[in-house]
Amino acid sequence: LRRSKPGVTLISPPPHHDIYSIEDLAQLIFDLHQVNPQAQVSVKLVAEVGIGTVAAGVAKANADIIQISGHEGGTGASPLSSIKHAGAPWELGLVEVHHTLLENGLRQRSILRVDGGIRTGWEVVMAAMLGAEEFGFGTVAMIAEGCIMARVCHTNNCPVGVTSQKEELRKRFPGTPDHVVTFFTFVAEEVRQVLAQLGYRSLKEVIGRVDLLCPRADAVLQKTPSLNLECLLRTPPGFDPNTLPDWLEHEPAHSNGPVLDEQILAQPEVQKAVETCGTATVEIPIANTDRCVGGRIAGTLARLYGDTGFAQQGGQLDLRFVGSAGQSFGAFTLAGMRLTLTGEANDYVGKSMCGGEIVILAPPEAPRDPAENVILGNTCLYGATGGSLFANGQAGERFAVRNSGAQAVIEGSGDHCCEYMTGGVVVVLGRVGRNLGAGMTGGLAYVLDEEGNFPAKVNGEIVRIQRVQTAAAEAQLKSLIQEHYRRTHSPKAERILQNWESYLPLFWQVIPPSEEGSELTDPLRSQPLAVES
Repeated sequence: LRRSKPGVTLISPPPHHDIYSIEDLAQLIFDLHQVNPQAQVSVKLVAEVGIGTVAAGVAKANADIIQISGHEGGTGASPLSSIKHAGAPWELGLVEVHHTLLENGLRQRSILRVDGGIRTGWEVVMAAMLGAEEFGFGTVAMIAEGCIMARVCHTNNCPVGVTSQKEELRKRFPGTPDHVVTFFTFVAEEVRQVLAQLGYRSLKEVIGRVDLLCPRADAVLQKTPSLNLECLLRTPPGFDPNTLPDWLEHEPAHSNGPVLDEQILAQPEVQKAVETCGTATVEIPIANTDRCVGGRIAGTLARLYGDTGFAQQGGQLDLRFVGSAGQSFGAFTLAGMRLTLTGEANDYVGKSMCGGEIVILAPPEAPRDPAENVILGNTCLYGATGGSLFANGQAGERFAVRNSGAQAVIEGSGDHCCEYMTGGVVVVLGRVGRNLGAGMTGGLAYVLDEEGNFPAKVNGEIVRIQRVQTAAAEAQLKSLIQEHYRRTHSPKAERILQNWESYLPLFWQVIPPSEEGSELTDPLRSQPLAVES
């Protein structure tokens, strides 16, 4: 997924860098619904005090499934400190979410799924009565197929070969699919038995029926006499045990309503191009309420032809926009798509793109020098694995974060540029912010340093910098700037190309560990530079 080279240690971003608020989460859910309208989007929340408030926001963000995870279970590689301090029991989280959504008229918007050490049919029925509609099994399913919970998953030394790449250990793996099928067959049978004892025919009939639960009189333990279970057994307002609640009927997947991509796909020439792998050109205005433009088109092409099939069979969609693009412009773009925007774009441009081309042009009437103007928002090229981005202006923060293969040329950026990159090439023809290259283990970056202060802005924990020292690197840099000029007619790119011999010494090359010793970075493995006259 991250297009890294073998042997290079990956560094995962501690948070998801495309989610900083509930609005960002809503945008991500919107993007996922765009690229695949039939898929349900699940959001996992840890059972904690206050989870209901968060779940209400997640439901409003159009999540199809809200998964509540309790403090038990989890990966066998978790440190003991995490296992002992990881949230609350799933029962508490589930009840709080269920009641909060009911009281705010949101319960019908999302399916509730629960997990966290669930092992038996008895627990499944109890979870259903507390409001859950789906149930997750993790640890017990692993044990059913042969895991012995040695808790050394992260060391590559699993004694039964479940989580090891060592062939001698993998040969010890005893599991078969039949083991897992048999286990879940017995779980389902136990669910049937419990329901039969209660007089019900289906699990659906007992979802939300807290009136069927009561504290066990025979469970007198030293720690339990002071427990008050009223919070778990509270009947929701307006509850009628004799009718199935209307909130059990859910849409297969939330719809985003009418979107610009549907207008484009409805045009006859576009329909013909999609069906026959032909070509089509569309010119259309765009506003910042038009989000994830290109995502539905990319999803349609990927469903028909895969990531590259459309372009390989001669298909090409040339989509030209004028205006201010909303969030996630060009997300999921793939080979055979070219998106040209004259105007400006918000955050997440090119998120998860795997091919194709995105070009952002400054409006002809813009009063400022494009190289001094911000034309892109934050977190562009997040998770991109291919394709190209050319922007006649500056980008915001976290440009190319987790880029794993896309090529890009911009004319300046904010803080944290190239963060967590594992592949691709980024060229910055102007100023950058601080902390460039943090967590960057792959790919290359070239930065024009006209002010002479670039080294102080680099995070040198992993990467190192040097001037452009090889002919291969010069050729790569120059060809990208030439392509940038062809696509954008950038005055700054033209000036650099016309004065190449004086600008080349001003470029720094940012080198992560995976590029050490290559012909792009090591003068001993490449021909020396030959400056053109």
